[in-house]
Order: sequence, then C-alpha cells, then structure tokens
Amino acid sequence: MADIPEHLLRRAAQARAKARGVSVDEVLVEFGAAPSEGNGESTAPAATVATAVSSAPAAPAIPEGVRTQRLLTVVKARAIQQVKKEPTDKVHVWPHLLGMEFVALLVVTALLIVFSVFQDAPLLEFANPNDQPNPSKAPWYFLGLQELLSYFDAQVAGVLIPGLGLTALAAIPYVDRNRSTLPSDRKFAIMVFTFFVMAAAILTMIGSFYRGPGLNFSYPWRDGIFFDL
Repeated sequence: MADIPEHLLRRAAQARAKARGVSVDEVLVEFGAAPSEGNGESTAPAATVATAVSSAPAAPAIPEGVRTQRLLTVVKARAIQQVKKEPTDKVHVWPHLLGMEFVALLVVTALLIVFSVFQDAPLLEFANPNDQPNPSKAPWYFLGLQELLSYFDAQVAGVLIPGLGLTALAAIPYVDRNRSTLPSDRKFAIMVFTFFVMAAAILTMIGSFYRGPGLNFSYPWRDGIFFDL
C-alpha cells in the first residue's frame, strides 16, 4: 500500500466503510495503513487500533522493476464481437443451384418434345454438286456469319468481327470488376452482352427469313420462307 497515494487510499477506505457500516479506521487497518486521527469516526480505543496495526500481515514485497496494475474486470472475447450482418448472397450448390438447373432441364426437354411432335425433321438426300438448292444456306447457327458475308469481306466477316466479339465478351470480367450479382449493379456487363446477343439474333433472323433465291433480300410474307431446319 506504500505506492498508493494517501488521498486515494482514504477515499477507498471511506467507500468501503460506508458499504460495510463500520468505521474508516477499521478499513484502514485492513489496508495496513495508519488510522486517521481526530476525525471523530473511530469507535475503537487507541490500544485496540495499535494492536490491530501491529498484528496486521505485512504486505508482500514487490520485486524491483515490476509495475503493479489494478485489474478492473475480465471480459470474454465473444462479448465484444459484434456481427452486424450475416452474408446473404451465398447459397449451397445443392439443392439451390442444381435444383434450378434440373427444373430448367425439364422445361427445355418438354419444349423439344412438343416441338418435335408438330415439326418433322427428315434427312435429306446425299449432297449432289450438280444439283445445289437455291438459296444454299448454312445451318441456322451459322446464318449470322453468312449474313455478315453479304456486307463485308470474308476476312473481316469470318475472322475479324467474330474474334473481336469473343475478345470483348472474355474481357468483361476484367473490365467490370463488380462482384455484385444484382442486375441493377451490373449495367455495363449486361449492356455489352445484350448488344452481342441482339446483333447475332438479328443477323440470324435476316439470313433465315429474309434471304431468297440467290441470297437476295426478299419478304417472307410475299415470296415465302426459304429456310429448312
């Protein structure tokens, strides 16, 4: 108690004496300090106080170089950790992702079955180089590129434009580094992807329904549809 200032020691003794309902001198004796003189709060005789002081255990010696500190309380680590928001944008592959993909597979299969009931897809005869159909069209998934050949050179329509398109689509994750999965936050990626999808769809539809004999432009409601699945 020698390192504690006297006014702090007396304040602590007064608070403990008030809580216990005893005199301040008795608490000071417990602390191992000299009782106060002439304050009118002591109820024990001087001899009793002196005997208590002499019989009080001596405070343990503090090694030199050791700094004592007051321990206020012990707080568990979990009590001060605040979790403000749990992650809500992650789900498990099963059953969330695979469940939706299985439903989409069933829907596409049902549509193909219904389409095959009403639309025949017979095999044609062997190719005859002396008897080519007019117009001679590529399969529907290549009609977009065939339509580009009507406007540009083969090197531009078959290599340059498709190569630039695929490069632009592959560069979207590196240009737009937004990790959000909300469509409202991915406007740039959606804009670029929609542009290429719509361009390919328009070219495919023109090549399928608006190209007649000689690959000349024609109206399907006037000249008919020159397109086989």
